[in-house]
Amino acid sequence: MSLAERPQAVVELAAGLPVSRSAVSQHLRVLKDASLVTEQAVGTRRIYRLNADGVAALRDQLDTFWNRALGGYQDLVDQPTKEAQ
Repeated sequence: MSLAERPQAVVELAAGLPVSRSAVSQHLRVLKDASLVTEQAVGTRRIYRLNADGVAALRDQLDTFWNRALGGYQDLVDQPTKEAQ
């Protein structure tokens, strides 16, 4: 199960992955620093969930990158070759 499906604690996330809970915690810290996930203390556990605003901002950046890359590729493809001239 993933955070895209529902908020989860580290132990739940780690149960479905081939890495340690410590590794999952380190990855979640990076995602939190990038504003892609948020955490909430519930007793002794921390519950993580996707940050919709952060994910939307990342999606926007990726869309911009790929649109530019594909536009540049299209421009290159549309250029006449030396053989056709």
